[in-house]
Amino acid sequence: MYEKLETRTFLALLVGVSLAFVLLMKPFFGPIFWAVAIALIFHPVQQWLLRRIGDRPNTVALLTLTLCMVIVVIPVIVLITSLVAEGVSLYQQIQDGELRPGEYIDKVTQSFPAIQSLLNQFDIDLSGLRERAVNAFVGGSQFLAKQALGVGQNTFQFFLSLALMVYLAFFLLRDGHKLVELLIKALPLGDARERLLFAKFAEVTRATVKGNLLIAIIQGALGGFIFWVLGIKGALLWGVVMAIVSLLPAVGAAIVWVPAAVYLFAVGDWVQATVLTAFGVVVIGLADNILRPIFVGRDTKLPDYIVLLSTLGGIVMFGINGFVMGPLVAALFMAFWGIFIREFGEHDTTLGLGPRDLPDDDSSAT
Repeated sequence: MYEKLETRTFLALLVGVSLAFVLLMKPFFGPIFWAVAIALIFHPVQQWLLRRIGDRPNTVALLTLTLCMVIVVIPVIVLITSLVAEGVSLYQQIQDGELRPGEYIDKVTQSFPAIQSLLNQFDIDLSGLRERAVNAFVGGSQFLAKQALGVGQNTFQFFLSLALMVYLAFFLLRDGHKLVELLIKALPLGDARERLLFAKFAEVTRATVKGNLLIAIIQGALGGFIFWVLGIKGALLWGVVMAIVSLLPAVGAAIVWVPAAVYLFAVGDWVQATVLTAFGVVVIGLADNILRPIFVGRDTKLPDYIVLLSTLGGIVMFGINGFVMGPLVAALFMAFWGIFIREFGEHDTTLGLGPRDLPDDDSSAT
C-alpha cells in the first residue's frame, strides 16, 4: 500500500507540475506553435539538405531556417506592414470626409429598390442596417489604425516574439526527431498509437498551413489584381483583406468582391461590374473550390464539411491560429476514435478512418 501511495503521489505531482509548466508557457503559445509549424513544414527541405551536405545538423538547421525567413517570414512582415499602412490611409480618408461609406450603401438601395422591399418583408430596418454596416466599415479601418499605433508602441514585444519563434524553430529543426522519440517513450499510450497521432499531427499541420496559406495568397493576389485593373481604390488593401478572409472556407474572398460588384452595378458601371462578377465567380471562386479540397481536404483526409466547421470553430476559439488548430483538433479527434473503434470494436469507416488509416498492433506509423 505504501508503494501504491508513493506511485499515486508521484503521478499527482507529475500532472500538477506539467499543468504548471503549460500555464507558464501560455504567454508564448503563438511563437511556440508557429515554431513547431515551421519545423514540420520545412522538414522535407531539411532532409534534402541533410542528404546533400551530410551529417551537419547545425548547418542544415540554419540553412533551412534562413530559407524559411526569406520565403515566408520576411514577405509576411512586409505584407502586414503594407496592410496596416493602407488601413491607416483609409481611416484618414474617412475622417477627412473624402470617403463616405453611408453614401455607397444609399446608392445601392436607390438603384435596387427590390432590396428595400425584401428587407421590409422580413421586418428589417434598412436605416439600422445601414448604420451597423457603416460602423463596421469605420471600425475595421479604425482597428487597422490602432494596430499601426500598437505595432509602434509594442515593437519590442513583436520582435521578441519573432526572435523566440526563430530561436525555437532552429532547435526544433535540429532536434525535433529526438524530442518526438522522447515523447513516444514518455507517453503511456502505446508506441504504435503515439506514432500514429504524431504522424497525424504533422500531416494535418502541414496540410492546413501550406494549403490555406497558398490558397490565401492566390485569392488575395487575384482579387487585388482585378481591383487594380478595374481602377478600384485601395487594391492592395482589398487584396490583403481577401487573402485573410479566404481562410474561411465556402465564403472567403466573396465577402469583399461581391459588395464591390453590387456597388458597381448600382452606380451604372455595368462593364466593370460584369467583369468583376465573372472574374470573381470563375477565377477566384474556382481557385477556392478546386484548390482547397486538393491541398487541405485530401491531405488531412477530412470531409469538406468537417474542414469548414472545424476551421470556423478554431478561429472563434483560438483566433487567427484557429485556421490550423481547428482542423488539427478535428483530425486528432477522428484519429483517437478510429483507434478506439479498431481496438475495442469492429472496423467502421463512417468517420473516414478504416483499417488502412490505422497501424497494426505490431507496426508503427512513420
